[in-house]
Amino acid sequence: MSNKWKYNKLSSLCTKIGDGLHGTPEYFSGTGYFFINGNNLEMGKIEISKNTKTITETEYKKNYIALSDKSLLLGINGSIGNMAFYNNEKVMLGKSAAYLNFKTNINTFYYYYFQLKNIQKYFYDVATGSIIKNLSLQSIQDFYVPVPEETEWKNIISTLSSLDSKIELNNRINTELEQMAKTLYDYWFVQFDFPNNEGKPYKTSGGKMVRNEQLKREIPEMWKVQELSNIISKTGTGLNPRKNFKLGKGENYYITIKNVKNGKIIFDESCDKIDDEALKIIDRRSDLQVGDVLFTSIEPVGITYLIHEKPKNWNINESVFTIKPNYEKITSEYLFMLLSSDEMRAFTSNVSAGSIHKGIRHTVLKTFKIPYKDKTITEEFATLIKPILKRIYLIDNENQKLEELRDWLLPMLMNGQATVK
Repeated sequence: MSNKWKYNKLSSLCTKIGDGLHGTPEYFSGTGYFFINGNNLEMGKIEISKNTKTITETEYKKNYIALSDKSLLLGINGSIGNMAFYNNEKVMLGKSAAYLNFKTNINTFYYYYFQLKNIQKYFYDVATGSIIKNLSLQSIQDFYVPVPEETEWKNIISTLSSLDSKIELNNRINTELEQMAKTLYDYWFVQFDFPNNEGKPYKTSGGKMVRNEQLKREIPEMWKVQELSNIISKTGTGLNPRKNFKLGKGENYYITIKNVKNGKIIFDESCDKIDDEALKIIDRRSDLQVGDVLFTSIEPVGITYLIHEKPKNWNINESVFTIKPNYEKITSEYLFMLLSSDEMRAFTSNVSAGSIHKGIRHTVLKTFKIPYKDKTITEEFATLIKPILKRIYLIDNENQKLEELRDWLLPMLMNGQATVK
């Protein structure tokens, strides 16, 4: 840290540091009052999911904790180090979520300070418990932290938060683009309102539909049922290290299911590394090409990624399938949207097997049945969807660079190697 900063206990900077309810509240569905814990604190936000339980208004008022825009929520049990700001949500805290009510808006500075690797390690080291780690309130209260001058911490916040704001904006744009792509796919291949010969929506304009007993639904006349195996050219996987090569050497990324998330590949410290020789060995097996679709084969099954550029410094392990389109029948953009569809997710959910980790085999995946006409319609679809998918890809790349810049700047700013004027 900067040697010119003074240090104080966290407790001296806060009006109160505490945690939530040590016990089980009275749950009641649909009230709008949410019971949250450390696992609801993600990337500065309180994340409410469909699995987040709700409580009665009486329970909420009985266990009310005064929070404000100067508060910082911190995961202290299990999900140690998760953080979020309070934004007037109607939430009641559980015991794994601590609140730090700061006297000023310096809480944003500590949101970034607590992200430092050595600070995250400190939290973990002082936590107690052999199975589930618990960070005590006392250890937080007694924790000595740097206290920069107001001008300094505000400048640091301004720099880092501007990067986060751009990343968040990009994420919102991509969410809208992904929804646009899904809507377009559903419109053409689920609702069957692709353009007819007159450019009008086929089904809505009275296009003839016939009942198909294999799919248990109506499909357009002249369309047939095809298995996935009939419209792709090949499926494959990467390679498990075993006796083939060793992990941990080199600068190439070794991608497993944990690195394929939300339609993108995350190149970060969670990736194993391999050397050039290992990369060549895997390349010979997987033969990744532009237009191939990656598909995770074990939980979470069915996360997809469309390869836009020939991989240069990464390859996959055997938990990730590579699926190559048969270009005489379909386009890669259509294949990607098909493999990412709700129908495919429902199929993999039904057929995945395994006592510990659910998974799907190539042979089973290839039996997935679809309504199919010809390559022409997938080409027409690709002209619309390709620029959308390309923009999503470019924005993801931009975000990865912004995140790398932010993560490089964070320790530089905190230890005085870089300053903001």
